[in-house]
Amino acid sequence: MNLERFFSELKRRNVYKVAVAYAVVAWLLIQGGSILFPTFGAPAWVMQVLVTVLVLGFPSALVFTWATASPPPEQPAPSPVIIEKSIAVLPFDNLSEEQANAFFADGVHDEILSDLAKIADLKVISRTSVMQYRTGNRNLREIAKELGVAHILEGSVQRAGNRVRLRAQLIDARTDAHLWAEKYDRPLDDVFAIQSEIAKAVAAQLQAKLSPAEKAAIEQPPTADLIAYDRYLRSKKLLDQTSYDARTIDNTRQAIWLLEQAVAHDPKFYLAHCQLAWTHDALYFIGADHSPARVAQARDALKRALTLAPERGEAHLAAAWISYHSRDYEGALAELGTARRTLPNDSSIPIVAGFIARRQNQWQQCTENLERAAELDPQRVWLLQQISQTYGLLRRYADMARALDRAVAASPHDANTRVARALVDLEWHAHTQPAREEIYSLLSEDPSAVDAVAEQWFTVALCRRDSTDIDRALASIPPEGIIPINVRMPRSFCEGVAARTRRDAAAAESAFTSARAEMLKLLDGQPDYAEALSVLGMSEAALGRKEDALQHSRRAIELLPITKDAVTGAEILRNLAITCAWADEKDLAIKQLEEALQLPSPISYGQLRLHPWWDPLRGDARFDKIVASLAPK
Repeated sequence: MNLERFFSELKRRNVYKVAVAYAVVAWLLIQGGSILFPTFGAPAWVMQVLVTVLVLGFPSALVFTWATASPPPEQPAPSPVIIEKSIAVLPFDNLSEEQANAFFADGVHDEILSDLAKIADLKVISRTSVMQYRTGNRNLREIAKELGVAHILEGSVQRAGNRVRLRAQLIDARTDAHLWAEKYDRPLDDVFAIQSEIAKAVAAQLQAKLSPAEKAAIEQPPTADLIAYDRYLRSKKLLDQTSYDARTIDNTRQAIWLLEQAVAHDPKFYLAHCQLAWTHDALYFIGADHSPARVAQARDALKRALTLAPERGEAHLAAAWISYHSRDYEGALAELGTARRTLPNDSSIPIVAGFIARRQNQWQQCTENLERAAELDPQRVWLLQQISQTYGLLRRYADMARALDRAVAASPHDANTRVARALVDLEWHAHTQPAREEIYSLLSEDPSAVDAVAEQWFTVALCRRDSTDIDRALASIPPEGIIPINVRMPRSFCEGVAARTRRDAAAAESAFTSARAEMLKLLDGQPDYAEALSVLGMSEAALGRKEDALQHSRRAIELLPITKDAVTGAEILRNLAITCAWADEKDLAIKQLEEALQLPSPISYGQLRLHPWWDPLRGDARFDKIVASLAPK
């Protein structure tokens, strides 16, 4: 037990009161003795005995009190306030004979949920947080408690030929009372009309105010083309599965392909154009295709969506994402304001606001917005990962762990999240064994999980200097490489780091030469791409091209300083420190490292203690002092 916990326990058990009382009595006795004993001629040894008894009796009194006093019961955490007009729409059961119709059932569920979410007088839990309740025995009271709602809507869908049968029921999860239920058996073409009828009926049961604009939005079908809608739903499923792992880029590309089919079937499919704009932009932002052509595709899809329905919020939300990714933060906030008017329950709005605050070095505002988004989307793993990443940059590892605990509870089988939780021990305490054990446990359960954890495995293997694990992890990293925060490092660069760690000079030179060529090609059409300049500088430092390395790395900092982007700017500053270390400029490396540590940044005790990036600085007293300063207290 550390001192802080010890004194806390003293207070809980009221031992401190005994100590105070004992001290007061002792003082009175001594004072009294000093007055009385001289008066009656008592010898000095009597005073000595009295003081000795008091001193020796003090710890005994404390021990007795500690042992016999029962600590007061822990006060339970206050229960969250449940809003009366709150609801979660659980995935509808697919009763169709052909399981291929599962996407159709998802579509019905998704549209009803989206319609209800347009009503400002309701709190509606986002789709990604309810999808985990698709199967199994569903305890509605427990689900409602987990999601923070008073009501549950559930149902089933059966598609047979050109007809659709739909059942829906609204339940007060606090009492298990069935408030409303209805069955529908109609032609397939009526499915969107059924969905809007259900949404309006539920709103009426919950006594939610429905404005004329909200009523009109609910009654407007997304598309009349069911093939287009199927492709749209498949793309959403792929994007829902996207996390921070090797699957991100591949899933995003597949989603674009499906969305392009959707708008080909229905050129007026507004939501598909919105999603297509966002997805093109995401591929650009993560660096998988950082080209002007990709930006043009995103803006073209956005323009089509705004032309189709300028008054709706989804296109303005997509515009906010695009503005945010281009670092036009004021423009993004303006678009969010427009989107919020018609999308009151969309968790993406506080997410984008939180991300903007994070880039602008407003960390408290960032966490508040992300936690607000989590109230609408409490089981969304990606969002909880973002919250944990924010706490990680702040080096608030206990909070980081708690956010990942929530993510693991929400999706116990998500491999990336389970390893991320174990990696907190590496970042915080420089312990690699928990993450390695988690990785091997996952791979024994499901070998295909390697695609989800390859990047994390590579980091752990490097920190352990385990050549076998390094090679096994590297084999599953795609050519596009890894994206630790925002700066993409191609696979060739990772191969260079691996070879450098093994002290294989020839292999390292070959790999870093390839990485340098890839970055130069990327910079050919966009010379001010700071992220690519940063990786170029590191590659050149590894190749011994010292002057080029320092020039390009410094240029990256000039283009993207902390004041312009607190997240990527800090990552590029960290990379500059690594570049200086690799270029044997230790004074500069220490200076940049000290600067980065004054800010939220992806530099941790575990990384400095173990990662091969920092090997050139080991043994330098200044570096050792920095590492010691970050050690957990």
